[in-house]
Amino acid sequence: MTDDIATLRRDLAAAYRLAALFGWDDTLYTHFSVRLPGAEPRFLINPFGLLFEEVRASDLIVVDMQGKVVEGHAEYNVAGFTIHSAVHMARDDAHCVIHTHTLAGMAVAALDDGLLQLNQISTEFHDRVGYHDYEGVALDLDERTRIQASLGDNIALILRHHGLLSVGASVADAFCVMFYLNRACEIQLAATASGCSYSRMPDHLSRHACEQLQGAEWQRQLLWKAWLRKLDRLDPSYRD
Repeated sequence: MTDDIATLRRDLAAAYRLAALFGWDDTLYTHFSVRLPGAEPRFLINPFGLLFEEVRASDLIVVDMQGKVVEGHAEYNVAGFTIHSAVHMARDDAHCVIHTHTLAGMAVAALDDGLLQLNQISTEFHDRVGYHDYEGVALDLDERTRIQASLGDNIALILRHHGLLSVGASVADAFCVMFYLNRACEIQLAATASGCSYSRMPDHLSRHACEQLQGAEWQRQLLWKAWLRKLDRLDPSYRD
């Protein structure tokens, strides 16, 4: 295993552990993946049956775009393969894909208007989030083309009646996008449930703030390193 692949394994395992720490896990369900370097398209994903809090770097399995496990001895969740392979096949820049079933994310995914522009955090997603209509459990590989079309070139996707999805050039990028997408959903639920009137941010201000927030990759790397330090203090076994 090269150093690059070892780092990808470590970072993806860390993402699972952090998701458990943040309360994003859904027992055995939802998945995070990262594309591996090389001429043949392959990606790492969690084996089905492990809780997020149990995932270690060595547990992750390697799957090709046809669904064959090419490294590891465990099975994966078929719906997870459908969603993640769809994104990896269509987006060369989407090295990491994060998919969650959080309470806030699923609640916003059930709203006709989806994510509203209510706060500074939500402005990062101004015209940068797609929507995908629910088709049932994602077992049909034909759905991949429709997932790809729904995502387009956005950084995130709201799967209606289902949950959230984020993409990034690295695990750090995709995880940070998901962190703030989920936070925007949490803020929206708090604001709309308060019983008070609320106002949507004017479109020109949302666009302006979104532009201001671009180019923050170096800040995401700082945040990712801080989260890794936190994990190392709590339980460094994700590195194993």
